[in-house]
Amino acid sequence: MQVYHGSYMKIDKIDLSQCIPNKDFGRGFYVTKFRHHAESWAKVIGRKHKAEGVITEFLFYDGQFTEQLCKVKHFEEYNEEWLDFVVFNRNPMSQMHDFDIVEGPVANDKVQNRINDFLKGNISKQDFLKELKYHEETHQICFCTLKSLLTLKSINDTLSEFAHIGEPLLEKLMIDFEIDEVRATDLFYDSDTFAALSNKSTELYKKSWQEIYELLKIELNKNLK
Repeated sequence: MQVYHGSYMKIDKIDLSQCIPNKDFGRGFYVTKFRHHAESWAKVIGRKHKAEGVITEFLFYDGQFTEQLCKVKHFEEYNEEWLDFVVFNRNPMSQMHDFDIVEGPVANDKVQNRINDFLKGNISKQDFLKELKYHEETHQICFCTLKSLLTLKSINDTLSEFAHIGEPLLEKLMIDFEIDEVRATDLFYDSDTFAALSNKSTELYKKSWQEIYELLKIELNKNLK
């Protein structure tokens, strides 16, 4: 999965000790699958630091490797469990949870204000959860531990490592499927073929880009039917 981090500077190295505590899913490095959300946050944090907002792109290996390596918590939607978890993490007196990776919706400013109303007793949990059903879709992933960072890799690093394969493959993908570069990149990096290519034990990287492309094309034709 391609994900994005909005900041006032490019992230070359992730330092969890510099991450702010008591956020939605606790202290950690946050990304989102929605680029426009990362861009919005980059503008906000950029203004605070009197700098231009910067987007750093990453690949998140959200497959079997991650599930085996890390303790992962997924929140598919705003619900009571999500609310209790966010309230727990935003309480400075709470202990850190034991998940390596947490994924789910965002408590943005509007939602945070209603959380405060809930904590003050101005709105019931049931009414608050009803409101959340109509909230726009949001998304965030928090990488909480050093181990979890093994599942995240800079796009630039990945492009450099597989440039001899990725560049001609993406060009061919754009032509055959009549799509732009952004769509072609998303399809490639979200594919099982790329996951196998990234796993050096498969030795798929030793094959020509044409052979790898044929595997990708079979996968995409099957998924797009």
